[in-house]
Amino acid sequence: MTEAILQVQNLTKIFGHGLDQAQRLLVAGCGKDEIYRKTGATLAVDDVSFEVQEGETFVIIGLSGSGKSTVVRCINLLHQPTSGRILFAGRDILGYRREELLAFRRRRMAMVFQSFGLMSHRNLLDNVAFGLEIRGEPKTARQGKALQAIELVGLAGQEGRRIDSLSGGMKQRVGLARALANDPDVLLMDEPFSALDPIVRRDMQSELLKIQARVKKTIVFITHDINEAFKLGDKIAIMKDGRLVQCGAPEDILYRPATPYVQEFIRDIDKGQALCAWHVLRRLTPPGPGSGGGCAELGDGDFAFLLDEAGRPTGWSRQGVSAPAATAVLVTQLPVVTTSTPLRELLPFLEEGNLSNPIAITDDSGAFQGYTTGNAVLRALT
Repeated sequence: MTEAILQVQNLTKIFGHGLDQAQRLLVAGCGKDEIYRKTGATLAVDDVSFEVQEGETFVIIGLSGSGKSTVVRCINLLHQPTSGRILFAGRDILGYRREELLAFRRRRMAMVFQSFGLMSHRNLLDNVAFGLEIRGEPKTARQGKALQAIELVGLAGQEGRRIDSLSGGMKQRVGLARALANDPDVLLMDEPFSALDPIVRRDMQSELLKIQARVKKTIVFITHDINEAFKLGDKIAIMKDGRLVQCGAPEDILYRPATPYVQEFIRDIDKGQALCAWHVLRRLTPPGPGSGGGCAELGDGDFAFLLDEAGRPTGWSRQGVSAPAATAVLVTQLPVVTTSTPLRELLPFLEEGNLSNPIAITDDSGAFQGYTTGNAVLRALT
């Protein structure tokens, strides 16, 4: 387990007048509707707590009015919490002085909004470099960082284009590049793809997975789309009426829903699209690149995999625990997918061979990460 870079503790946010009375009613056990009826105040977030580990994508999902966007705006103090604590690297940001808060927003945390927030009078490059400009970085340095971010989101060569000439998907890539150019520790994304057409939205989801595999940022991602949440999230928090009703790994929520509401919420999920090879990954410890090749072993499954010098899988064996033994019975017909491959795309491999045979799983560069089997895929889908 990596260190929790972000901790939200007993977060509550009430909007409107009569906050003192609303808080007393809340302590007395009154619900959101009763508090509004008696005070006119809106209980947007009610005693929410969770932790975000460094390098993970933490997805908060809920229907409209569930409080998910209010939570993310409290994390960087766009909304001042009514009560609770928000710890970044162990320190409560509610205690930051004004100068510390400005520095925190400019250097440690960045936000990508649904509405893009781009400036039409600036070209693509200058939009991406804007945050660095505000930070006071010299022009040459900020443009260099902006160009790197532009390449990362797949817009290299488009730097001089006007913002109003870009499609919706390209504008969202610009917004993401602007956030990444600042090199923040935490990236907040508030329903960034919800305004995009379905095909563009799926492309942006896949693009984010690829980017995250390279940069490994800590991401807090807000969505109302259950399939998007399961596709992107290392961990998922489901909210209802301002409260967090379940938080856990996608497979935990999918197969062990905590409440009837969660069970109903996930009822129509497309498992084949929402779950990917990462969710059924069984890890090994392969020799690193440049080790001259060799076999990785798994004691409980008795598989051995042969890797080339770059760490890419080239074959497998059920027998042997050393390279000579494995290569003696090597099977070179080894299906290979990446960690982000949807489970539905693994189904053709199941039709071609024994369900107990392995399917190798790699990262985007082709380096071996582990394996799954046809039986494991079927169990995940049923």
